[in-house]
Amino acid sequence: MSTQETSAETEDAQPETEPAGSSHQDRRMQEKRERQAERDRQTEADAEAEAAENTVQIKVFRYDPEVEGKQEPRFDDFHVPFEKGMTVLDALIYARDHFDSSLTFRHSCRQAVCGSDAFFINGSQRLGCKTQLVELEEPVRIEPLPHQDVVKDLVVDMQHFYEQMEAVEPYFQEEDLPDAENLEEQRQDPENREKIKMSSRCIWCGACMSSCNIAAGDNEYLGPAAINKAYKFAMDDREGEDLKQHRLNILEQEHGVWRCQTQFSCTNVCPKDIPLTEHIQELKREAVKNNLKFW
Repeated sequence: MSTQETSAETEDAQPETEPAGSSHQDRRMQEKRERQAERDRQTEADAEAEAAENTVQIKVFRYDPEVEGKQEPRFDDFHVPFEKGMTVLDALIYARDHFDSSLTFRHSCRQAVCGSDAFFINGSQRLGCKTQLVELEEPVRIEPLPHQDVVKDLVVDMQHFYEQMEAVEPYFQEEDLPDAENLEEQRQDPENREKIKMSSRCIWCGACMSSCNIAAGDNEYLGPAAINKAYKFAMDDREGEDLKQHRLNILEQEHGVWRCQTQFSCTNVCPKDIPLTEHIQELKREAVKNNLKFW
Protein backbone atom coordinates (compact mmCIF):
# COMPACT_ATOMS: atom_id res chain seq x y z
CA MET A 1 0.00 0.00 0.00
CA SER A 2 1.34 3.40 -0.85
CA THR A 3 2.08 6.12 1.61
CA GLN A 4 -0.46 8.33 -0.12
CA GLU A 5 -3.26 5.78 0.30
CA THR A 6 -2.42 5.21 3.98
CA SER A 7 -2.57 8.90 4.64
CA ALA A 8 -6.03 9.14 3.03
CA GLU A 9 -7.40 6.28 5.14
CA THR A 10 -6.11 7.89 8.30
CA GLU A 11 -7.86 11.11 7.44
CA ASP A 12 -11.10 9.23 6.80
CA ALA A 13 -10.93 7.45 10.18
CA GLN A 14 -10.55 10.64 12.20
CA PRO A 15 -13.83 11.80 13.94
CA GLU A 16 -15.42 15.02 12.86
CA THR A 17 -14.71 17.86 15.24
CA GLU A 18 -17.35 20.52 16.13
CA PRO A 19 -16.62 24.14 15.65
CA ALA A 20 -15.05 25.68 18.71
CA GLY A 21 -18.06 27.97 19.47
CA SER A 22 -20.84 25.37 18.95
CA SER A 23 -20.88 23.93 22.50
CA HIS A 24 -20.93 27.38 24.07
CA GLN A 25 -23.81 28.46 21.84
CA ASP A 26 -25.85 25.40 22.75
CA ARG A 27 -25.39 26.11 26.45
CA ARG A 28 -26.54 29.67 25.96
CA MET A 29 -29.63 28.52 24.08
CA GLN A 30 -30.44 25.98 26.80
CA GLU A 31 -30.09 28.61 29.51
CA LYS A 32 -32.33 30.94 27.52
CA ARG A 33 -35.00 28.25 27.22
CA GLU A 34 -34.80 27.56 30.96
CA ARG A 35 -35.15 31.24 31.80
CA GLN A 36 -38.17 31.52 29.50
CA ALA A 37 -39.75 28.43 31.08
CA GLU A 38 -39.22 29.95 34.53
CA ARG A 39 -40.83 33.21 33.42
CA ASP A 40 -43.78 31.26 32.01
CA ARG A 41 -44.19 29.37 35.30
CA GLN A 42 -44.06 32.62 37.24
CA THR A 43 -46.58 34.25 34.93
CA GLU A 44 -48.91 31.28 35.34
CA ALA A 45 -48.49 31.36 39.12
CA ASP A 46 -49.23 35.10 39.17
CA ALA A 47 -52.32 34.55 37.04
CA GLU A 48 -53.54 31.82 39.39
CA ALA A 49 -52.91 34.05 42.41
CA GLU A 50 -54.75 36.93 40.78
CA ALA A 51 -57.64 34.63 39.88
CA ALA A 52 -57.77 33.40 43.47
CA GLU A 53 -57.94 36.98 44.70
CA ASN A 54 -60.81 37.70 42.29
CA THR A 55 -62.96 34.73 43.28
CA VAL A 56 -65.54 34.36 46.01
CA GLN A 57 -66.12 31.17 47.98
CA ILE A 58 -69.70 30.03 48.45
CA LYS A 59 -70.84 27.11 50.60
CA VAL A 60 -74.08 25.72 49.24
CA PHE A 61 -76.46 23.38 51.04
CA ARG A 62 -76.98 20.15 49.08
CA TYR A 63 -79.63 17.47 49.52
CA ASP A 64 -81.32 15.13 47.06
CA PRO A 65 -83.66 12.50 48.54
CA GLU A 66 -83.95 10.67 45.23
CA VAL A 67 -80.25 10.00 44.58
CA GLU A 68 -78.33 7.43 46.59
CA GLY A 69 -75.27 8.96 48.18
CA LYS A 70 -76.83 12.45 48.25
CA GLN A 71 -79.58 11.79 50.76
CA GLU A 72 -77.53 13.11 53.67
CA PRO A 73 -77.47 16.91 53.85
CA ARG A 74 -74.05 18.44 53.20
CA PHE A 75 -72.36 21.61 51.99
CA ASP A 76 -70.43 21.92 48.73
CA ASP A 77 -67.78 24.60 48.19
CA PHE A 78 -67.54 26.54 44.95
CA HIS A 79 -65.01 29.23 44.01
CA VAL A 80 -66.75 31.61 41.64
CA PRO A 81 -65.04 34.39 39.64
CA PHE A 82 -66.04 37.71 41.17
CA GLU A 83 -67.22 40.68 39.16
CA LYS A 84 -68.42 44.06 40.37
CA GLY A 85 -72.17 44.06 40.96
CA MET A 86 -72.35 40.27 41.27
CA THR A 87 -75.24 38.91 43.35
CA VAL A 88 -75.66 35.66 45.23
CA LEU A 89 -78.00 34.46 42.48
CA ASP A 90 -75.32 35.23 39.88
CA ALA A 91 -72.83 33.10 41.84
CA LEU A 92 -75.29 30.22 42.09
CA ILE A 93 -76.02 30.33 38.37
CA TYR A 94 -72.27 30.31 37.58
CA ALA A 95 -71.68 27.37 39.94
CA ARG A 96 -74.53 25.43 38.34
CA ASP A 97 -73.47 26.21 34.75
CA HIS A 98 -69.72 25.60 35.22
CA PHE A 99 -69.24 23.18 38.12
CA ASP A 100 -72.36 21.10 38.88
CA SER A 101 -75.41 21.07 36.65
CA SER A 102 -77.41 19.19 39.31
CA LEU A 103 -77.37 22.21 41.67
CA THR A 104 -81.04 23.12 42.08
CA PHE A 105 -82.67 26.41 43.10
CA ARG A 106 -85.56 28.61 42.02
CA HIS A 107 -85.19 31.90 40.18
CA SER A 108 -87.08 33.83 37.54
CA CYS A 109 -87.14 37.60 37.03
CA ARG A 110 -83.79 38.48 38.72
CA GLN A 111 -85.31 41.89 39.59
CA ALA A 112 -86.66 41.27 43.12
CA VAL A 113 -90.22 41.04 41.84
CA CYS A 114 -91.06 37.34 41.43
CA GLY A 115 -90.04 36.35 44.97
CA SER A 116 -88.87 32.90 43.91
CA ASP A 117 -85.21 33.11 45.02
CA ALA A 118 -85.47 33.66 48.77
CA PHE A 119 -82.62 31.85 50.59
CA PHE A 120 -81.03 31.75 54.02
CA ILE A 121 -77.79 33.63 53.31
CA ASN A 122 -75.16 34.01 56.03
CA GLY A 123 -77.81 33.49 58.69
CA SER A 124 -80.53 35.76 57.35
CA GLN A 125 -83.46 35.45 54.94
CA ARG A 126 -82.62 37.37 51.75
CA LEU A 127 -83.41 37.45 48.04
CA GLY A 128 -80.54 35.97 46.05
CA CYS A 129 -80.99 38.42 43.17
CA LYS A 130 -80.93 41.44 45.49
CA THR A 131 -78.02 40.47 47.74
CA GLN A 132 -74.60 41.77 46.64
CA LEU A 133 -71.66 39.43 47.24
CA VAL A 134 -69.38 42.35 48.09
CA GLU A 135 -71.51 43.03 51.19
CA LEU A 136 -71.08 39.50 52.60
CA GLU A 137 -68.32 37.83 54.58
CA GLU A 138 -66.67 34.78 53.03
CA PRO A 139 -67.34 31.99 52.74
CA VAL A 140 -70.89 32.92 51.75
CA ARG A 141 -73.16 30.28 53.28
CA ILE A 142 -76.33 29.66 51.25
CA GLU A 143 -79.11 27.48 52.65
CA PRO A 144 -82.82 26.87 51.96
CA LEU A 145 -85.38 28.85 53.95
CA PRO A 146 -85.65 27.50 57.52
CA HIS A 147 -88.88 26.01 58.92
CA GLN A 148 -89.94 24.65 55.53
CA ASP A 149 -89.54 21.17 54.07
CA VAL A 150 -86.62 20.90 51.66
CA VAL A 151 -87.47 19.34 48.28
CA LYS A 152 -83.95 19.40 46.84
CA ASP A 153 -80.87 21.55 47.50
CA LEU A 154 -82.17 25.13 47.92
CA VAL A 155 -85.76 24.39 46.85
CA VAL A 156 -88.38 24.28 49.62
CA ASP A 157 -92.03 23.22 49.59
CA MET A 158 -94.12 26.44 49.49
CA GLN A 159 -97.52 24.75 49.52
CA HIS A 160 -98.28 25.48 53.18
CA PHE A 161 -97.29 29.12 52.70
CA TYR A 162 -99.67 29.46 49.74
CA GLU A 163 -102.47 27.83 51.70
CA GLN A 164 -102.05 30.35 54.52
CA MET A 165 -102.15 33.18 51.98
CA GLU A 166 -105.35 31.84 50.43
CA ALA A 167 -106.96 31.48 53.86
CA VAL A 168 -107.33 35.27 54.20
CA GLU A 169 -109.11 35.57 50.82
CA PRO A 170 -106.44 37.77 49.19
CA TYR A 171 -108.60 39.34 46.51
CA PHE A 172 -110.85 42.38 46.23
CA GLN A 173 -114.53 41.88 47.00
CA GLU A 174 -117.53 44.17 46.88
CA GLU A 175 -120.79 44.00 48.77
CA ASP A 176 -123.02 45.51 46.09
CA LEU A 177 -122.19 44.96 42.45
CA PRO A 178 -123.59 47.63 40.11
CA ASP A 179 -126.03 46.58 37.41
CA ALA A 180 -124.99 46.44 33.79
CA GLU A 181 -126.38 49.91 33.07
CA ASN A 182 -124.51 51.65 35.88
CA LEU A 183 -121.04 50.15 35.64
CA GLU A 184 -118.24 52.42 36.82
CA GLU A 185 -114.71 52.03 38.11
CA GLN A 186 -114.05 51.35 41.78
CA ARG A 187 -112.47 54.64 42.79
CA GLN A 188 -110.14 54.96 45.75
CA ASP A 189 -109.22 58.26 47.35
CA PRO A 190 -105.48 59.11 47.47
CA GLU A 191 -105.33 59.04 51.28
CA ASN A 192 -106.68 55.51 51.49
CA ARG A 193 -104.38 54.38 48.69
CA GLU A 194 -101.40 55.82 50.55
CA LYS A 195 -102.42 53.96 53.70
CA ILE A 196 -102.35 50.51 52.07
CA LYS A 197 -99.62 51.21 49.50
CA MET A 198 -96.79 49.42 51.34
CA SER A 199 -98.87 46.32 52.03
CA SER A 200 -99.45 45.88 48.30
CA ARG A 201 -95.70 45.44 47.66
CA CYS A 202 -95.65 41.85 48.95
CA ILE A 203 -94.08 39.43 46.43
CA TRP A 204 -94.96 36.19 48.26
CA CYS A 205 -91.31 35.20 48.75
CA GLY A 206 -91.90 33.61 52.18
CA ALA A 207 -88.87 35.25 53.84
CA CYS A 208 -90.98 36.76 56.63
CA MET A 209 -92.77 33.48 57.35
CA SER A 210 -89.44 31.66 57.51
CA SER A 211 -88.03 34.18 60.01
CA CYS A 212 -91.05 34.05 62.35
CA ASN A 213 -90.49 31.97 65.50
CA ILE A 214 -94.24 31.75 66.10
CA ALA A 215 -94.85 30.30 62.64
CA ALA A 216 -92.04 27.81 63.27
CA GLY A 217 -93.83 26.49 66.37
CA ASP A 218 -97.45 26.90 65.28
CA ASN A 219 -98.20 25.39 61.90
CA GLU A 220 -101.69 26.91 61.90
CA TYR A 221 -100.57 30.48 62.49
CA LEU A 222 -101.53 32.58 59.48
CA GLY A 223 -98.13 34.24 59.45
CA PRO A 224 -97.01 37.81 58.69
CA ALA A 225 -97.35 37.59 54.91
CA ALA A 226 -100.96 36.41 55.01
CA ILE A 227 -101.93 38.91 57.70
CA ASN A 228 -100.31 41.70 55.70
CA LYS A 229 -102.31 40.66 52.67
CA ALA A 230 -105.48 40.70 54.77
CA TYR A 231 -104.52 44.18 56.00
CA LYS A 232 -104.43 45.42 52.40
CA PHE A 233 -108.07 44.54 51.84
CA ALA A 234 -109.42 45.13 55.35
CA MET A 235 -108.16 48.73 55.19
CA ASP A 236 -109.44 49.31 51.67
CA ASP A 237 -112.47 51.62 51.98
CA ARG A 238 -114.00 50.32 48.77
CA GLU A 239 -114.98 46.97 50.27
CA GLY A 240 -117.39 48.29 52.89
CA GLU A 241 -117.89 47.63 56.60
CA ASP A 242 -119.51 44.22 56.30
CA LEU A 243 -116.58 42.79 54.36
CA LYS A 244 -114.16 44.44 56.75
CA GLN A 245 -115.98 42.71 59.60
CA HIS A 246 -115.70 39.40 57.72
CA ARG A 247 -111.96 39.84 57.33
CA LEU A 248 -111.48 40.79 60.97
CA ASN A 249 -113.35 37.64 61.98
CA ILE A 250 -110.77 35.60 60.04
CA LEU A 251 -107.89 37.46 61.66
CA GLU A 252 -109.27 37.30 65.21
CA GLN A 253 -109.15 33.52 65.32
CA GLU A 254 -106.82 31.69 67.71
CA HIS A 255 -104.06 31.40 65.12
CA GLY A 256 -104.49 34.92 63.76
CA VAL A 257 -103.12 38.32 64.76
CA TRP A 258 -103.05 37.57 68.49
CA ARG A 259 -100.32 34.97 68.04
CA CYS A 260 -97.87 37.67 66.95
CA GLN A 261 -95.40 38.51 69.75
CA THR A 262 -94.03 41.67 68.11
CA GLN A 263 -90.49 40.40 67.56
CA PHE A 264 -90.05 42.42 64.32
CA SER A 265 -88.12 39.55 62.71
CA CYS A 266 -90.50 39.59 59.73
CA THR A 267 -90.07 43.33 59.25
CA ASN A 268 -86.29 43.05 59.44
CA VAL A 269 -85.99 40.50 56.62
CA CYS A 270 -88.70 41.76 54.25
CA PRO A 271 -86.96 42.54 50.93
CA LYS A 272 -89.65 45.10 50.12
CA ASP A 273 -89.36 46.99 53.43
CA ILE A 274 -93.02 46.42 54.32
CA PRO A 275 -93.73 47.40 57.96
CA LEU A 276 -95.30 43.99 58.64
CA THR A 277 -95.28 44.21 62.43
CA GLU A 278 -96.96 47.63 62.36
CA HIS A 279 -99.70 46.31 60.11
CA ILE A 280 -100.32 43.37 62.45
CA GLN A 281 -100.55 45.70 65.46
CA GLU A 282 -102.99 47.98 63.67
CA LEU A 283 -105.21 45.01 62.91
CA LYS A 284 -105.10 44.09 66.60
CA ARG A 285 -106.35 47.58 67.45
CA GLU A 286 -109.11 47.29 64.84
CA ALA A 287 -110.15 43.94 66.33
CA VAL A 288 -110.32 45.44 69.82
CA LYS A 289 -112.42 48.39 68.63
CA ASN A 290 -114.66 46.02 66.72
CA ASN A 291 -115.39 44.02 69.88
CA LEU A 292 -116.04 46.97 72.18
CA LYS A 293 -119.70 47.28 73.18
CA PHE A 294 -121.18 50.51 74.51
CA TRP A 295 -124.61 50.22 76.06
